Amino acid sequence: MRAHRGKTSLRAVLFDWDGTLLDSFHADAQAYLGMFKAMGIEWGMGELERHYSPDWYRVYRAAKLPRARWGEADSIWRRHYRRQRPALLPGTRRVLEELRPAYRLGLVTSGSQWRVAKQLRVFRLARFFSVRVCGGDTRRRKPHPEPLRAAMRRLGVKAGDCVYVGDAPEDLEVARRAGVTAIAVLGPFPTAKRLRAARPAFLLKSIEELPRLLGRFAGGTAR
Repeated sequence: MRAHRGKTSLRAVLFDWDGTLLDSFHADAQAYLGMFKAMGIEWGMGELERHYSPDWYRVYRAAKLPRARWGEADSIWRRHYRRQRPALLPGTRRVLEELRPAYRLGLVTSGSQWRVAKQLRVFRLARFFSVRVCGGDTRRRKPHPEPLRAAMRRLGVKAGDCVYVGDAPEDLEVARRAGVTAIAVLGPFPTAKRLRAARPAFLLKSIEELPRLLGRFAGGTAR
């Protein structure tokens, strides 16, 4: 973020969804396990935790699932996921309510449009976000920077005017490739070890710490 008269020019805060604002690991994992079983893949929770990525095609590759069966796997995963009821992470609504008056907010997620849109309606959060870029909305997915850049174009902000908040090393990668300041937050997904190894500039224990950190940015004191 650019400095201006001792303060930053922060105008927008962009968020990942799963694991950052939504406590969805149990739902996600149950859908994976159901899909693995249906497709004859001998994977359990241990294998999933070792190979988990928000880019589910990386999981498919690790499980040696032929590309020709990816569409089938997606369909089975969705069927199992619909049975789940993930909840918001503690503090999510309060944080969004606190930040919205000061910043433009957006979502940049690998999650499918059908699922994320439904969850935003269920939790009555759609009104908080000025832009939403989901998996499939751009030709290339995270960790390619195209989704993040698309969100910035729609908001009319530059890389130096925003931050990206996520819970996976892929989120740090997409932010860095787009030239955006990345803020890492520890979430329910099995990414904490790799997240720390990626050496984020800022690492939060929970999303509830975000307003205070952004307040330091506004005061020109963050390092």
